[in-house]
Amino acid sequence: MSAGPSDNTAFVAWRVRQQERVEQALSNWVPADAPAGLGLAMRYAVLDGGKRLRPLLALAACEAAQGDLAVAMRAACAVELIHAYSLVHDDMPCMDNDVLRRGKPTVHVKFGEAQALLAGDALQALAFELLVPDDGSVPAALSARLCRQLAVAAGASGMAGGQAVDLASVGVALDQKALEGMHRLKTGALLQASVMMGASTASVDASVLQQLSTYGACVGLAFQVVDDILDVTTDSATLGKTAGKDAAADKPTFVSLMGLEAAQAYADEVLDQAHQALSASALPHTDTLHALADWVGRRAS
Repeated sequence: MSAGPSDNTAFVAWRVRQQERVEQALSNWVPADAPAGLGLAMRYAVLDGGKRLRPLLALAACEAAQGDLAVAMRAACAVELIHAYSLVHDDMPCMDNDVLRRGKPTVHVKFGEAQALLAGDALQALAFELLVPDDGSVPAALSARLCRQLAVAAGASGMAGGQAVDLASVGVALDQKALEGMHRLKTGALLQASVMMGASTASVDASVLQQLSTYGACVGLAFQVVDDILDVTTDSATLGKTAGKDAAADKPTFVSLMGLEAAQAYADEVLDQAHQALSASALPHTDTLHALADWVGRRAS
């Protein structure tokens, strides 16, 4: 059901081009001159690293729905800023206490815990600022819709809620339904919102939005299953973050619940559902979204 393999030449060229555009936009929008070195910590947290999957999903969904690419770039960067802030806070001693992220020392290791906390706070605020520019380039109703989508995905009924469940589940044997529920919030909500925010820059039918929502949810769940697999099969240098930390922290994972082979089979099954939903949307330009789903399933880091 996929439009083609994720190493397809056209997709790789598109991905590299969009990653470069996102990197430049983030560099332009994340200020270096925030007071007392705060800007340096913010830029360190965001730039020069990461797959930019969330921005890529937003931009690809916009292209598929034939939306406004300039607005979609703002949405793409806003989602990435929320993601970056969540990593800064997640890595801190009070959360996962990690020292490596994207192949670099984590922000609190480099800048101290207080500066890391403030950098995360500032990145979260900047995400919403991007969605309400004062130049009139984004219609007010669209700004409001994008802000709500991002807020819901990032807050108590999304990422933050999932993080709370994650912290409360250390040493707890979750069943598959509970584990899926946690990760649909913690990881999946922001990935799903990336798709929906990109699509929101266009005028599409509710039925199409529902299929895109299903696609985004499936990609989000598959991403986490693959993440759990990589955590036990890949070294820290390849991952760019500490390998094996979930097992060391006694956190429930899809691998600990299902075993390695069954977890991989489950990831493939969920990605097939993503492809099916995308095909059912009947949108004419979904090759890139198909390829992004394949990329999620075959990534090595």
